[in-house]
Amino acid sequence: MEKINHAGRIARLQEKMAATGLAAVALNAGPSLYHLSGLHFHLMERPVVLLIGPAKGPLLILPELEMAKLADTTLLTPFPYGENPADWPAVFAGALDWLALSGGRVAVEPRQMRLLEYNLLRSAGSGLEFVDGSELIAALRASKDGAEVAAIRRAVQIAEEALTATLPLVKIGVSEQDIAAELHLQLLRNGSESNLPFAPIVSAGPNAANPHARPSARRLVAGDLLVIDWGASHNGYASDLTRTFAVGRVDAEAVAIHQAVLAANRAGRAAGGPGVACAAVDGAARQAIEAAGYGSFFTHRTGHGLGLECHEDPYIRADNQQRLAPGMVYTVEPGIYLAGRNGVRIEDDVLVTADGTETLSKLARGLVMVG
Repeated sequence: MEKINHAGRIARLQEKMAATGLAAVALNAGPSLYHLSGLHFHLMERPVVLLIGPAKGPLLILPELEMAKLADTTLLTPFPYGENPADWPAVFAGALDWLALSGGRVAVEPRQMRLLEYNLLRSAGSGLEFVDGSELIAALRASKDGAEVAAIRRAVQIAEEALTATLPLVKIGVSEQDIAAELHLQLLRNGSESNLPFAPIVSAGPNAANPHARPSARRLVAGDLLVIDWGASHNGYASDLTRTFAVGRVDAEAVAIHQAVLAANRAGRAAGGPGVACAAVDGAARQAIEAAGYGSFFTHRTGHGLGLECHEDPYIRADNQQRLAPGMVYTVEPGIYLAGRNGVRIEDDVLVTADGTETLSKLARGLVMVG
């Protein structure tokens, strides 16, 4: 596996901080902290904060019980604390003093930063202004390096092998929950990390008309379309795929909506490439479904970025003029949802290359009959 240069990632962040006049970036436990440090921490009752200044740092505030995670790195200066929460403010104040951080703008991720860490930082430093650093961090993470692409590629392979191993179970009379349980087991057996990107979605017939349905006790019946949306994790990186199957013989409407979504998936994947706006990819997929007469039944964006999080930049939606760049990985997942009847979604993972795109997922997209 290609070695990840975390020091280089932090240096690039510091360059952007200096150019934009940021006094610091503060990240608590989550994907961005892992991206910059290579260290996994989960959100818990004890705060963990990575602090980086434009010319000094990084430092890490963490519980003493987590210090063993730093044994193999000299990248971070630790500021550990014990079990008494009364000691936390002093440790935070010491960390800000070490950074000489007494004022200025501090970038955080609003969707990730909790009130716990925010209040500790705010109380420890006077004159700090907390600002939204989402775009800054997203720009660092959006274009994947070789190690990241390799991890996603492997996560795709694991997911495909897991579904292939699950399909023999899929028969008329089997419940959505039973299929989801078997798929979850097969993901682990085929090499996924236990922390899946999301719980598999298995929905059939009327339930398939809900894009984010939860697997239910409903049993498959002939005529259902069966939507399976699943993903694997490898080295922290996610895959996200969807295929739709015919349970026994299905009617002409089911065939028609599957054909429309298949055409949209093909058009969306073909539309991408370096310099192409995300909106153009969305438009290509949406146009194919509109041409088939089902435009009002495609109710969500065409896709989203993929990496340490299952949903991240870039977002493939109609209003997003962000340009694709080499190294970006995103999904193309058009769908048609007919309330009370059936639904279809076909989703693939796409890598932007220097001169086009590569579809990382290879499983057949046609309307395969099961049951």
